[in-house]
Amino acid sequence: MRQQRCGYNPTMDMVCHQEDGRSFFGPMPDSTFVDASGGWHDAGDQLKYLITGSYATGHLLMAHQLFPNRFEDKVNALGQPGGNGIPDVLDEAKWGLDWLLKLHPAPDQLIHQIADDRDHRGFKIPNQDNSDYGWGENSYRPAYFATGKPQGLGKYKSESTGMANIAGRSAAALALGARIWKEIDEAFSIQCLRAAKSLYALGRKYEGYQQGNSYGAPYRYNEETWNDDMEWAGAELYKATGESSYLTQAKDYALKSSNADSWTVRDSAAHYQLYPFINLGHFSLHEVVDQNFKKTLENFYQEGIEYTLKKAQTSPFEVGIPFIWCSNNLMTSLATQLILFEKMSGNTQYQPYLIAQRDWLFGKNPWGTSMFTGIPRHGDFPVYVHTAPYVKLGLEIPGGLVDGPIFRTIHSNLIGLTLERPDDYIGRQNPFIVYHDAVGDYSTNEPTMDGTAGSILMMTYFSRE
Repeated sequence: MRQQRCGYNPTMDMVCHQEDGRSFFGPMPDSTFVDASGGWHDAGDQLKYLITGSYATGHLLMAHQLFPNRFEDKVNALGQPGGNGIPDVLDEAKWGLDWLLKLHPAPDQLIHQIADDRDHRGFKIPNQDNSDYGWGENSYRPAYFATGKPQGLGKYKSESTGMANIAGRSAAALALGARIWKEIDEAFSIQCLRAAKSLYALGRKYEGYQQGNSYGAPYRYNEETWNDDMEWAGAELYKATGESSYLTQAKDYALKSSNADSWTVRDSAAHYQLYPFINLGHFSLHEVVDQNFKKTLENFYQEGIEYTLKKAQTSPFEVGIPFIWCSNNLMTSLATQLILFEKMSGNTQYQPYLIAQRDWLFGKNPWGTSMFTGIPRHGDFPVYVHTAPYVKLGLEIPGGLVDGPIFRTIHSNLIGLTLERPDDYIGRQNPFIVYHDAVGDYSTNEPTMDGTAGSILMMTYFSRE
């Protein structure tokens, strides 16, 4: 996660993208400067999305909330060596919280994306960004404001219908942060709670989903769900404020979301269509509802587990996910759902299934490779990853979760895939799904920021104090 930081990057000890960004679709004239610096680069590219940044922040906070004694303090708030009395997972989460606060500069304003696919001009060191959005290279980048309507400055337009997904998810993360920081920094806690309430109100006003924007290519984050995010926000705000209206609304959103927003009861989905890949709202709400509603929420999780388990029984590896783009994100989310169901219900019957998902990610798969860079230390893991720190500087940073295997039917139709080196796994490939440890295969070997964040709760569950 520290490798992906934008602004000051401790891994490379450099400052980048301080001129983010110039407004589009906002209430001010287009190209007005707004401060949207900070956050995380999304993957091998250097775009920044509230869609993924809000989820990553919330997941980091929930992992700490569940396992507060399992995190060490080895770096300061900037990610530099030397503890600061705060667990590193909270330092990283605060990097996200600070960015969420910047992206919500007024009650009726929310920035949802910085830059677009004009970024894709080869690998570049972040402080030497050759992308040109009309103000010269390594200069200003667009800051897209959420409007709840289709957007795009080029040929391709999103299909947005609202902004409750990003407003709700951001509100959930900020409300959770407000509770945690109440004992650390009361002023920051108050700031987070104020923003969480404002964002939740924005989500209520503009129910629907805000998708990502593309410019010159058809690829974007196609999120089409939002009830799950508002459920999570309502539950966290109820815990933070005690106001009953938040609880009532959260329960209503939970019933609307149910499993309609989940990939776990489907055979496939479009890229990021059903995002996040786990409904953390069900778990958050479970803590504050009566016994009957608790059972309802448990059943939502269990239905998805059983559906994927039935598919897993046809696989020698007991894998129940569809191999769509970013399949490893689905795998870590399924593992997280199994862990949270166990915590909610006390039911441990799915432990073998949980371990099978974990083991797939660490090498019990057709390619015999871990899907995390640098882990295990002496094992087979992704090396030739689709990131600038590796390509330009040779940095091998442990802990990045790569996209993972993908259906050949999808892989063969993606634009710009190349293999710049021999396939290490040529004898282990099969007709149905493919994985390459190659820089040129961005669809299988690109570490994603939200996928990495989404693995942390699973990692912590299997760790020791």
